[in-house]
Amino acid sequence: MVDIEDAGLALKRYFGYGAFRPGQEDLVKAVLGGRDCLGVMPTGAGKSICYQIPATLLDGLTIVISPLVSLMKDQVDGLEDAGIQASFVNSTQDMDEQALSLAQAAQGRSKILYVAPERLDAPRFRDFAQRTRISLLAVDEAHCVSQWGQDFRPSYLGIGDFIRSLPERPVVAAFTATATEKVRRDIVYMLGLNDPYVAVTGFDRPNLFFDVIKLETKDKNRWVARYALKHQDDSGIVYCATRKETEALADDLTKVGVSAVSYHAGMDAQARERAQRDFVNDKVQVVVATNAFGMGIDKSNVRYVIHHNMPESIEAYYQEAGRAGRDGEPARCSLLWNESDIVTRRRLLDMDNGNERLTGDQAEAVRAEHRRLLNVMIGYCRTTGCLHRYMLRYFGEEVDQAAAGLSPAEAGKGESIPVGHHDMNKEGKGEGDDHVGCRNCSNCLSTFETIDVSEVARAISRCVHDVNQGFGSGKIAQILRGSRSQDLLRRGLDRCPSYGSLSDIPEARIRDVLNQLASDGYLSITEGRLPMVHFGPKAAQTVSPDFHYEIKRVERPRALVAVEDQASGKVYGGAASSVAEEDGLDQAGASEAGPEDEELFQKLRDLRTSIAREIGKPPYIVFSDKTLRDMCRLRPTDDSTFLAVNGVGQHKLEQYGTRFMEVVAGFSSKSGTEAQEG
Repeated sequence: MVDIEDAGLALKRYFGYGAFRPGQEDLVKAVLGGRDCLGVMPTGAGKSICYQIPATLLDGLTIVISPLVSLMKDQVDGLEDAGIQASFVNSTQDMDEQALSLAQAAQGRSKILYVAPERLDAPRFRDFAQRTRISLLAVDEAHCVSQWGQDFRPSYLGIGDFIRSLPERPVVAAFTATATEKVRRDIVYMLGLNDPYVAVTGFDRPNLFFDVIKLETKDKNRWVARYALKHQDDSGIVYCATRKETEALADDLTKVGVSAVSYHAGMDAQARERAQRDFVNDKVQVVVATNAFGMGIDKSNVRYVIHHNMPESIEAYYQEAGRAGRDGEPARCSLLWNESDIVTRRRLLDMDNGNERLTGDQAEAVRAEHRRLLNVMIGYCRTTGCLHRYMLRYFGEEVDQAAAGLSPAEAGKGESIPVGHHDMNKEGKGEGDDHVGCRNCSNCLSTFETIDVSEVARAISRCVHDVNQGFGSGKIAQILRGSRSQDLLRRGLDRCPSYGSLSDIPEARIRDVLNQLASDGYLSITEGRLPMVHFGPKAAQTVSPDFHYEIKRVERPRALVAVEDQASGKVYGGAASSVAEEDGLDQAGASEAGPEDEELFQKLRDLRTSIAREIGKPPYIVFSDKTLRDMCRLRPTDDSTFLAVNGVGQHKLEQYGTRFMEVVAGFSSKSGTEAQEG
């Protein structure tokens, strides 16, 4: 019988960690005890450890079902670099290579075999599975099995049938970083998990700085270029909504001297593979991609993720932004958005043909769910509350409701999270909220001026009534502004009682308030090619004599002693520049590494790159940034100290220890000499 002490020894031997992270130990214990489990853990929390460690201790084979073929080689390379025998079977191999991988697994020469879900239906693989002892079947990115998740994949629906077809049922362990309670129930049902141990370790990523910046579309590329230029040594991902935007932004970045590539589903497979490989191997600094890029990306040293457009859901944003800082080091997640992003997202949602397996009613239920998810995402962009806590509240974690930007009434609802800004006071804090916030998101580091727009909101509501809920937001704004456009006059809309009632209010402000009213449930905007503005469930409140409505205007701190950047630890010095304030580049909580440690870190990073080139593997597989930082702290020059570095196991010591310790010793000797001379 394998016990948890054996698992702890294996953790240290292979991965160089002295203890399991929160949630890992209980999941490992459940698997070793023969119990199915579901692990919901944030990206970077070490989900893979929960099946990799049991795989080294169990007698049979561990099969890992992973959705992206392009990642399997990196995952296998990383395991072999740690001293664990592993292999994969996928479409990048010829028939002989596939046969060799299966033979190695059948003979016990591979402890872990990675396969794509589509592979489970192949006759050769079915035959292999019937005659091989499979002790554990791990399902990565398990939310893909659920219709209610943002990454539903029909191929995942066959996993349950595959499990039932095996002569002896293995332990089944499912893992995901993003799953609401509804999706978790779906995973358990669709995979047929038997009385699973369920671990939800929390969704917070305290090393990530979250930033929401409202920018006009024409200004977004300039913002991204400035940020990338200031962080030339850092890896970053920029997500765009369309293929055309990815190519245009990648071109713009290249023109200003940023090493960048684009990635989207319209590129041929070879070009996509080359772009991903160059990024993973640190040959290019930035990949500009659609959401076709990145699920399960193992690259641990991504220092920033920028969303050029608003994503379709909190789940999608959490997963994509979560590709930053997987090594636990500080990283930044910035979301650039404007009102046109909302229009684009609604249009893309309308164009989605859905899943052919669904009935008409089921398809409409899924569409309604996607519309709800989009509304919650809009709320994230508009909230004045803590961004970390807004996401935690969405995923069902108990948080201080005022800090999360929720009114008491809204806090009791599990299905939707409107903005709740009408409960905010002039300082942008919820009523009764006297704490200082997380200090690690733009909302908690900014101050808010709120603007009373009660009369604007009333006028918009009256206008929707006047036109019998028959027009879109553009026409509503034109009517209220008193437009003399030919189309408006031809329709006789200048005879509406509310025509021209907001002639002195900018159209942008009217649209802002209208969209906020829709987010908060006073209005609703229909789906379809021509979205119409209708009344929402709270519309009647707008005619109440005591109706009061405010929106936020953000003011960033203007008197910082130094402008520190969380993602790089660099200090740009002096008072905050107007450029930094304008672009939202100022933030607190930088790395505490001193200049000397930073110099040693760069030397260790250079060595890591050289070794990676020699062995043909990505640099992060050699050592993560976190491990290099710990080397800077411990300055190891002997084997026992090197093994004490976080992330250094026995196999890594044997492979790389001498070369890294030589760099540390040389640097320490040089620093000591300079100190004596000084």
